[in-house]
Amino acid sequence: MANATGPFGLRPIGNVNGFPTSGGLVACRLGVALPDVCYIGDPVLYNTDKSDGDDPPTMPNIMLSAGTAGTIVLGAIVAFDANPDNLSLQYNTTLTNRIAYCAMGPDWIFEIRGDGSGTYNTAWVGANAAMVDAGGDTVTGLSGFQLDETTPAATQNMALHILGHSTKSDNEGATYSVWNV
Repeated sequence: MANATGPFGLRPIGNVNGFPTSGGLVACRLGVALPDVCYIGDPVLYNTDKSDGDDPPTMPNIMLSAGTAGTIVLGAIVAFDANPDNLSLQYNTTLTNRIAYCAMGPDWIFEIRGDGSGTYNTAWVGANAAMVDAGGDTVTGLSGFQLDETTPAATQNMALHILGHSTKSDNEGATYSVWNV
């Protein structure tokens, strides 16, 4: 059976030191000046613009990472506080001040689906890769970020490091494989 093709962004599955992952999320502020729509699974980094956050700051301000070569990823959005104006909204609209809960830090392991643009290769394990954004899903609230399968290489300026092929039973070693990064 072929792999599913739908992107889901970065999904936390564990950490490199083997500790449980439950409860390790960081509450972060998506500022009202943020021009991006944000989805569950989107990669994030710290936003140095504190102008629309708390004063004094009580939590980190974040923004989306492009996930491309030369950018960094500090973690991923896992959930949002409820939007009191729209309780069913599963993503964050532009220019909306909202709290996002993120898996952040160097020890997290995430799953990400390949974008189908390259030929599956087990030699990618240990390589670095960039991401590509196919656009998030406004119904499910899931991210559109995928591993750019044309980029795995030893190049050090990539956003992700491929740790291995996901061992999920429905994940074949083929196009649109899910990878641990």
